[in-house]
Amino acid sequence: MDEHLADILATVSPLEPIELQLLDAQGCVLVEDVTVQVALPPFDNSSMDGYAVRVADVAGATGEFPAVLTVIGDVAAGAGGLPEVGPGEAARIMTGAPLPPGAEAVVPVEWTDGGTGGGAATGMTAASTAPEGAGGEVRVHRSAEAGAHVRRAGSDVRAGELALAAGTVLGPPQIGLLAAIGRGTVKVRPRPRVVVLSTGSELVQPGEPLGEGQIHDSNSFALAAAARDAGALAYRVGAVADDAESLRATIEDQLIRADLIVTTGGVSVGAYDVVKEALTADGQVDFRKLAMQPGKPQGFGAVGAEQIPLLALPGNPVSSYVSFELFVRPAIRALMGVEDLHRPRVRAVLDAEKALSSPAGRRQFLRGVYDPDTGAVTPVGGAGSHLIAALAHADCLLVVPEDTESVEPGTELEVVLLG
Repeated sequence: MDEHLADILATVSPLEPIELQLLDAQGCVLVEDVTVQVALPPFDNSSMDGYAVRVADVAGATGEFPAVLTVIGDVAAGAGGLPEVGPGEAARIMTGAPLPPGAEAVVPVEWTDGGTGGGAATGMTAASTAPEGAGGEVRVHRSAEAGAHVRRAGSDVRAGELALAAGTVLGPPQIGLLAAIGRGTVKVRPRPRVVVLSTGSELVQPGEPLGEGQIHDSNSFALAAAARDAGALAYRVGAVADDAESLRATIEDQLIRADLIVTTGGVSVGAYDVVKEALTADGQVDFRKLAMQPGKPQGFGAVGAEQIPLLALPGNPVSSYVSFELFVRPAIRALMGVEDLHRPRVRAVLDAEKALSSPAGRRQFLRGVYDPDTGAVTPVGGAGSHLIAALAHADCLLVVPEDTESVEPGTELEVVLLG
């Protein structure tokens, strides 16, 4: 297993960087440090709806003895031509609006009468329906310190500071930061394009009726979803019949949109194992038997003029999914250029009614449910590589080493976390 994975990772190189629009860069890895060109926020602004005031004018203000100030106008978010607040004056100000010159603090509207001459206000009337609110007088019931409810320029990040370092995976918060500092594009390694195809004349598309001896194609859907989960752009191809020429033609057609090709099925020793038949002749793909269960038969190589990596996985549903997690996911992550290629692993205590058996000389991966509160892991379903229902209820893989044939309840095992 370890040798097979090492061979894959030695062949797969990170994709060349490209410049992408922000939303197209989601999930990609940044390849350059991004520094702040304009401070964030770029100017002092209000964090509340209220009144911009001078500190001295509201010193000692109480509900019984309010400070009475003359309202000289409105300051809305995005406003220009700001009024200057002088002694005994206030400007009505909205959240996010720039602090006008002369003002030192903002008092929330709830600390005032809102200009109504009554008790404490709960909000402001809309400027469009009550423009008179921008004038008259306001009674302030509480004092405020300098800078109260003011977001200072550069309080988030200052010009020249590092916003994001190279190697950062761009998620929603990082995309938001890039937009906030004015970046419309960013240089990243693109998400790998992964083509997934199933093989087998017995396969029928979900939603279509089954004929005699037929089953629905589940592997291509599971693996395409797994590729997306790993960060790739996944393209699922309909099942290819057990015909070597058809498979070769299908793969050839897909090379134009692939950074990685994943096949499932047809890699064992049967008379109709079409992937092995189609890809062995010219030596492009090496087929191996690994010391693992499930997933013993595996194939890996490169195809086409561009030498696109191809991973050939077994056809049993559990075998193909486990193989994906152990081999394909790290390859996708390597193409993306991320440092963390693998799923997290923890140690957990086996919670089972009886001992688990494992074949000698093979590393076994059993499905399970991990409880982080107790540090225990419980097996789900059996060891059969066709038990897809059990896989759907599992959130981890229990790892039984090659030299272990029996695992007693209470034994500590390594666990691969899938969720």
